[in-house]
Amino acid sequence: MALRLTERWVWDFWLARDGADHHLFFLQAPRALGDPDLRHRHATIGHAVSTDLGEWDVLPDALAPGPPGSWDDDATWTGSVLRHGGRWNMLYTGTCRAERGLVQRIGLATSDGLVHWRKHAANPVLEADARWYELLDLDAWFNQAWRDPWLFHHPVTGDVLALITARSAGGPPDGRGVVAHARSSDLVRWETGPPIVGPGEFGEIEVPQLIGAGNRWHLLFSVPPVAHGQRWRRRTGQSPRPTVYHLTGDAPLGPFAGPPEPVAVSDPDEALYAGKLVADGTGGWVYLATRLHGPDGTFAGELIDPVPVTLDPAGRLAIGA
Repeated sequence: MALRLTERWVWDFWLARDGADHHLFFLQAPRALGDPDLRHRHATIGHAVSTDLGEWDVLPDALAPGPPGSWDDDATWTGSVLRHGGRWNMLYTGTCRAERGLVQRIGLATSDGLVHWRKHAANPVLEADARWYELLDLDAWFNQAWRDPWLFHHPVTGDVLALITARSAGGPPDGRGVVAHARSSDLVRWETGPPIVGPGEFGEIEVPQLIGAGNRWHLLFSVPPVAHGQRWRRRTGQSPRPTVYHLTGDAPLGPFAGPPEPVAVSDPDEALYAGKLVADGTGGWVYLATRLHGPDGTFAGELIDPVPVTLDPAGRLAIGA
């Protein structure tokens, strides 16, 4: 069964594997808000667990906004979980009310068992670096993008790397979307580096995910309709819609061969977003995504059932194969 909560919308999500259990962390907001556009300013981080990625048991919430006056007192947004240094670590996005939620920063929370999380005293631990990335400029974009961290271990150095939704410091405003990266040994002190993807066709490149499989590195990311720039529109001749894209590369930080290919799943009338490849525990892969809208256009806010995935050595990705 898809994860659909009666009283809450579900959208961006990330997972951690602990033995036979898949722990799912997800953004949620009350359906009682009525208008789904309001969900971003009311987001908390929910938690569920499953052994088969289909039947989910909902657990107590993982994280919520901090007390008034704190850096994350407005909302807690998308993150990632990684086991490192003998504990579980979650990077997550936060915004504050004093800045009207316009500036995004990244904080750290830790856990011994994935259920009870402690925010780090040094938060926020990771902020946009003006050497490469756009800071708040409302003449260019509607917020300061620095969110959606994706954590992984570098296969050679063992360092922790984070991929981050960001915008480049220059170029056409509707094409500044990039995937930033930063490196750390302890997830508290970070060294920010230049983008690994972009700028070019998109105003924002959201919820990146990177996995190594099939002798290739696979980068997935999502782009909302408003962030499809003129360069993309001229190249494709299409009307933008919420889309998950796929790139492949020979190394974890690229270069990645383009242009990005849309990830197609089942009914093209469904708006699936924030898609991720997930190891199913049997040596195979499945695809999970958020269903934003159904065919009737109503906001759904739920997680789809896992869809089988085929990855070949050449990097080709087949969903539902």
